[in-house]
Amino acid sequence: MKTSDLYRIDLKDLAKGLIVAIGSAVIATIQTSLQAGSLNFNWQLIGTVALGAGVAYISKNFFTPASIKNPINN
Repeated sequence: MKTSDLYRIDLKDLAKGLIVAIGSAVIATIQTSLQAGSLNFNWQLIGTVALGAGVAYISKNFFTPASIKNPINN
């Protein structure tokens, strides 16, 4: 399986970026709730964490050159 070319983003990158954004927002919410001792939703914090994680992942893929991944060995 070939990854996207250098300076290009494909739909797989966007989908994985969305998964990273959602996952990091969930983890940040759980961590904040455990520290506070109650389940509170700080939507601004959730949005900021999700946006930052998603942009970081997409940026990483944008600047990473293409490579061929073997799903059996990885």
